[in-house]
Amino acid sequence: MDLSCFSQSYAEARQKFLQACASAGLEVQSHPHPLPGSDGEELALDVALAGSPTATNLLVLSSGVHGVEGFCGSAVQVDHLRNREWMQHGQRQDLAVLYLHAINPYGFSWLRRVNEDNVDLNRNFIDFAQPLPDNPDYHALAPLLLPRRQPPTLLSTLGLAGYALRHGSKALQSAITRGQHSHADGLFFAGTSPTWSNQQLRQVIRRLGNHCRRIGWIDVHTGLGPCGVGERIYKGLNHPGDIARARSWWGAQVTTSADGTSSSAMLNGTLDLAVMEECPHAQYNGLTLEYGTQPGPRVLAALRADHWLHTHPDTAHARRVQIKRQLRDAFYIDTERWKRQVLEQAREVTALTLRGLATRLE
Repeated sequence: MDLSCFSQSYAEARQKFLQACASAGLEVQSHPHPLPGSDGEELALDVALAGSPTATNLLVLSSGVHGVEGFCGSAVQVDHLRNREWMQHGQRQDLAVLYLHAINPYGFSWLRRVNEDNVDLNRNFIDFAQPLPDNPDYHALAPLLLPRRQPPTLLSTLGLAGYALRHGSKALQSAITRGQHSHADGLFFAGTSPTWSNQQLRQVIRRLGNHCRRIGWIDVHTGLGPCGVGERIYKGLNHPGDIARARSWWGAQVTTSADGTSSSAMLNGTLDLAVMEECPHAQYNGLTLEYGTQPGPRVLAALRADHWLHTHPDTAHARRVQIKRQLRDAFYIDTERWKRQVLEQAREVTALTLRGLATRLE
């Protein structure tokens, strides 16, 4: 297994993706981001379609919704594009495979999980014409999550531990991660309007997916669960029949946030909502492929440090580099063993998705 599909920067990852598409004979449509990358490079959501643009079955493989998590998702995409056997298996008249590289290119390049507006993109797909949902639990935790000092004081850490003791660890996770609209500089901020990435993604799936009868979507993430384990988290309608279909496609180990089997809490404004809105006639089968990295407290510590850095732009260079490295390490394990685990599990999941898309449409 060739691990050269992994990269050390957004610019390198993008170049490998573009080269892999060219070698596979695929045309890439790039949606340039209005801001430059950390080294002045162009940022873009790059889109490649293999197969007929009128195919009724669509398999989507997406990366970088949470910027810095793009190191993993980009490698999965490049690995598939370089895999001749995979490309041949996808050559069916009724099937197309869509690659969405770096949906949040700003976060990927600048080593942030969020976008240029500090927005968690995977909480941003809501109807902003309606009143924004409140997260009162986050209000109580905000001063503890983002204290004035970095590293955080012992008092703030004990405060978070106390909340978990009183309400449970799942309640703490839900309060922090499900999304909030009240603290623009805070963790898991969902925004107050559709982001650039939100708008670009909707435009792409409207154009390439609106005619489809069935969509199988694999969105690659990192940061939750045991190191190297790719949890298969169902994303879609919370109906027993849809969940049963997901498990028939991807195995009995498919988890859901709704029944508490997933390492993820119930979230607001996730990507699957946008797909189902833009492609209302398609049967949607969504999966978040979530790879574990470091223990949860270390991942949270890295996020807290990065958000502190965001609110302290005059921080010394050496400390800035240290915090950025801490964040990258929380979402990308740069070891041969972890990388092999990532690619092996991704190949299995995409093969199962192809098989699912070949079954009789219900």
